[in-house]
Amino acid sequence: MNPGGTSPDRSAADLSVDPDFFALLTGSHARLVGRPLVPPGWDAAWLYREAPFAVLAHDTSPDPRFIYANRTAQACFGYDWAAITALPSRLSAEAPNRAERQALLDAVARDGFATGYHGLRIARSGDRFWIEDGVVWQVIDRAGRVRGQAATFAHWRAA
Repeated sequence: MNPGGTSPDRSAADLSVDPDFFALLTGSHARLVGRPLVPPGWDAAWLYREAPFAVLAHDTSPDPRFIYANRTAQACFGYDWAAITALPSRLSAEAPNRAERQALLDAVARDGFATGYHGLRIARSGDRFWIEDGVVWQVIDRAGRVRGQAATFAHWRAA
């Protein structure tokens, strides 16, 4: 993935507070979902370090891997930045729940976004948790190229 016009050899670690990726992520959310992802004036550092809601994004590779997870998402899933950005996103759900997850992602690819998502996920520790009232959207640049998919959720609970 070449998010937001960054050079193809940029590492995933650069995306945590990258202003171009932040603009891509928040811009596609606003265009597709119809509301801002973050309050006006907040920046990439706030979204990554301080946002009280989780945000994750994966790329468009055949087995998409996470390219972004803010600290709230990292805490939910129990991975640090290096580990989560090396993780295929399908592994955020257990095998029995992957078909349901894939159906959601297929619907998002078709419709641009989905709201009200509820799904069971698994943390690195093996603990399971429910994501509630999530939003999943296509990450699309201003030229119309799909760069991946992203998700946000502010409510989760132990399963």
